[in-house]
Amino acid sequence: MKRTFLPLCIAGALSMAGPLQAQEDKYLYLEDVEGEVPMAWVKEQNAVSKAEIKSYKGFDSLVSNSLAVLNDKERIPYATHIGNKLYNFWKDETHTRGIYRRTTMEEYTKAEPNWETVLDIDALGKKESVNWVFKGMDCQYPQNERCLVSLSRGGADAVEVREFDLTTNDFVPTKQQAFFLKEAKSSLSWIDKDQLFVGTDFGDGNSMTDSGYPRVVKLWQRGTPLNEAKTIYSGDKTSVAVQGWVLFDDKTPLSLVTEAHTFFTSSHYVYLNDKLTKLPIPEDAEIKGYFKGNLFVELKSALTSEAGNFNQGAIVYAPVDDLIAQKVDFKVFVSPTPSASISQVSFTKSAVFVNWLDNVKGKLVRYQQDAKGEWQHTPVPFDANGALSVVDSGQDSDDLFVNYTSFLEPPSLYSVNSQRLTPSKIKGMPQRFAADKFTTEQYFATSKDGTKVPYFVVKAKDLKLNGSNPTLLSAYGGFEVSRTPSYSAIIGKNWLEQGGVYVLANIRGGGEYGPAWHQAAIKENRHKAFEDFEAIAEDLIARKITSSQHLGIQGGSNGGLLMGAAFTRRPDLYHAVVCQVPLLDMYRYNKLLAGASWMGEYGNPDIPAEWDYIKTYSPYHNLHKDVKYPKVFFTTSTRDDRVHPGHARKMVAKMKEMGTDVLYYENIEGGHAGAADNQQAAELNSMTFAYLLQQLKK
Repeated sequence: MKRTFLPLCIAGALSMAGPLQAQEDKYLYLEDVEGEVPMAWVKEQNAVSKAEIKSYKGFDSLVSNSLAVLNDKERIPYATHIGNKLYNFWKDETHTRGIYRRTTMEEYTKAEPNWETVLDIDALGKKESVNWVFKGMDCQYPQNERCLVSLSRGGADAVEVREFDLTTNDFVPTKQQAFFLKEAKSSLSWIDKDQLFVGTDFGDGNSMTDSGYPRVVKLWQRGTPLNEAKTIYSGDKTSVAVQGWVLFDDKTPLSLVTEAHTFFTSSHYVYLNDKLTKLPIPEDAEIKGYFKGNLFVELKSALTSEAGNFNQGAIVYAPVDDLIAQKVDFKVFVSPTPSASISQVSFTKSAVFVNWLDNVKGKLVRYQQDAKGEWQHTPVPFDANGALSVVDSGQDSDDLFVNYTSFLEPPSLYSVNSQRLTPSKIKGMPQRFAADKFTTEQYFATSKDGTKVPYFVVKAKDLKLNGSNPTLLSAYGGFEVSRTPSYSAIIGKNWLEQGGVYVLANIRGGGEYGPAWHQAAIKENRHKAFEDFEAIAEDLIARKITSSQHLGIQGGSNGGLLMGAAFTRRPDLYHAVVCQVPLLDMYRYNKLLAGASWMGEYGNPDIPAEWDYIKTYSPYHNLHKDVKYPKVFFTTSTRDDRVHPGHARKMVAKMKEMGTDVLYYENIEGGHAGAADNQQAAELNSMTFAYLLQQLKK
């Protein structure tokens, strides 16, 4: 199960003379997202930054490179099984907003499959005069005929939901009692063809949490108005979200209701015979799947019970019927090692697959029970130096799709059968940059507390270690998100081939070594993620790969917070900073959009003891007029309804008033991803690389 409330997509402290509440925030007006005055300010900043960055003499080539990659018809059309067909969402220069389409497995294996268009988002937007962005299609299993289509205006998280018929390739008419939800941050799940779990803004002023997600789950019967839906469960307003959802063991449904008290703790209930029964599993555990009558759960903390002791990061399982009866008799499925953590768990008809991260390198293993009930494991033969991910699997089939890639190897898509275990390559991207001229190395830096922190360096084979190489260091470091090796033709063309070195840091706060790696850098220990990042920057300099004058850094969302903390803590260490859709005002973050949902990660600034540690790194509060900062490039989106654009706006306004040279660009649409179509993405990517080349090639 994946949480539907989305996470953030990674030594001087400010001495506070008095309570922050008494200090004036001169830039609060910039939090008015679409206000006339703030938008005039945004357009003024955009014009200045675009003119300066686009003056880079190679800018048009960067855009051409990016568009060629984004619109490349030879890129892999990743597909999902729905019934006996394969479905794919595709964008190119003709379909800028995208088409949802399908084909057969036989066609899919061909170099040029014959696709049938199911839904054309460009045509829909033109017909309705709305800049629709496709946000997904959820079909009712196992019939797979009726689906719920989510559509966003301009890329925001809030969506309008309409019922769609895969047999007619059209929206279900109102006269046929179609399900429909107006724009909101909603949660819906099919129970059967005529019933849904629904959580949304019911218009009563009390149906959403403080984080802006559903607080109430109702049972909605086809043909009845939404206001007559039966309330199943109401959560606490201070919780992150409540949702109803359904798991399947083959075709046997298990209806669940989950209240996420924080981003990392939840209570789970089984909904059976109009009754809710709370499951006796740890609140910080995460449900991973339902297989052969057993519920599989990942432990985020060590567990001691009558059945035994279970390690942090282990996956355990127990019969659902026993858990409903409050009998807790977990058994170990798999357990992590000091170097290997569990990245992904996937279920097929007859097996369970675990994608392991061993020192941030992928390994896929199949698990099946023998006649005695013992789990037997068999590795799937893939190269051990790249990143693996299961991109499609289902419990009504023994087949799954697996993607393999590395920094220098384009993605390849393989079909794997649970029984035969022989990967069969069915799709592969061609090389889009001169990868043979580069090499990848993994190093370990020693952080301030002695922890060894891994990072990857992608560099030219003939790189001279003279400290003058333009180097881009990227990281995320939050929410147990793992950053693994991946191929980017845009980085290849617009950075590596331009003489740059690319570095990916696996700092604490992420999930590269399991829950402990994440929990080591949350709340009062947040500084450890920043110290890890600084240690890697210093290690790059010590190895003479680069120097401060030629070192740039980049991160978005939680990684944008990392960038803000990085350049305010150590402005001497970097010469370029790309800070994207960031959190920066950590005193008000929990009051802006989805911010309250992240207090399990950062802490609650309204509690004085927690603000005491948050204020030591809050970038907005750690700016000083007499400090020389690198020339930072901030980007955000007006339509980002997850991380408020006010964070970046206010930071830029404050820095400009201090006389600090800074660049700012806000895309008027695009949501948290920053761009709504390939043209916008190409422009924004090219502005980023033009800025970096301007700053670091001096």
